[in-house]
Amino acid sequence: MHTKQKIVVVGAGIVGAAMTYQLSKHNQNVTLIESHSTAACEVTEKSFAWINPSGRVFSKSRPLYDAVLAEYHALEKELPGLNINWHGALTWGIAANSEDSQIQRLNQQQMFELEPNLVEYPEEANFADKEGALDPVLATNLLIKKAQENGATVLFDTKVIQIQKEDSVVVGVHTSNQFIEADVIVLAAGTAVPGLCLPLGIDVPVAPSPSILIRMNAKEKIIHSLISNEKFEARQPNSKTLLAAEDYIDESGENGPEAVGKRAFETLRYSLRGGENLTLESISVGLRPMPEDGYPIVGFHDRVQGLYLAVMHPAITLAPLVSRLAAKEIIGNMQVDELSSWRLSRFSVS
Repeated sequence: MHTKQKIVVVGAGIVGAAMTYQLSKHNQNVTLIESHSTAACEVTEKSFAWINPSGRVFSKSRPLYDAVLAEYHALEKELPGLNINWHGALTWGIAANSEDSQIQRLNQQQMFELEPNLVEYPEEANFADKEGALDPVLATNLLIKKAQENGATVLFDTKVIQIQKEDSVVVGVHTSNQFIEADVIVLAAGTAVPGLCLPLGIDVPVAPSPSILIRMNAKEKIIHSLISNEKFEARQPNSKTLLAAEDYIDESGENGPEAVGKRAFETLRYSLRGGENLTLESISVGLRPMPEDGYPIVGFHDRVQGLYLAVMHPAITLAPLVSRLAAKEIIGNMQVDELSSWRLSRFSVS
């Protein structure tokens, strides 16, 4: 049995939800605080939600990414209704982790059998047959609901104004509604984390990295896996919806999100047989919290006791695994080796 601590988790996106869920499993007094009236309102809702551990990563981080899929399969057993689409990911013309044993090389005939509705086929492509995607809002809400069943408290419409510490120890948070005592404060609020840390004299090198999610209405299933190449990145969670992701360029004109989204829509109409039946539903911009070197920032702060950071991209891929390891650190007041290369302290090495 562990000591029961008062733990406040700030931010109800996928990371905060996963943290709350993992902590609630271990007899902790957990309170999740969210400034919006529902969960997953910010970047989580606008995520393409590809569970993608096969991108290029630092060799030190590779073991964590390799454990991602098994973690999700375990979570599926714990959360019936998670409904992950394990449809695989078909990629070409973009960097991948080429040593990955999970990736198969497909020729044109094999690609045609998998995706018969492409207008053009490359010579060959990579297929990661074990990868998938999920509904990020559904997943976040399931994690929170389960955490509440385990005894966690969730406060919506509550904005954290300031972290209170005495000497170098956190004692709680001032919110728009009340002061909440805490032994541990977990910051999982994405791009808002640097602003919360600044008054404590802590520099968190995380900047907003915008991405665009394009939602289209479809009449039938025209994509079966997740497809990613230089022209488009798209998947179909069901026969009525097609999602595409695009990089954000800038704010306005021909590079603005509307224009980029419309171009992506046109590209898919021409790149897919049956694409002429697609209609554009929405174009939205999500601000991903991007640490300076691209890797997550996870762990207790060296100088402020009880302050725990959990900021990451890609959050959908990493949240379940990282939150389980982080919960172990928080509950046991220890350091887990697997997370050692993701500490904030790596940025202060002069």
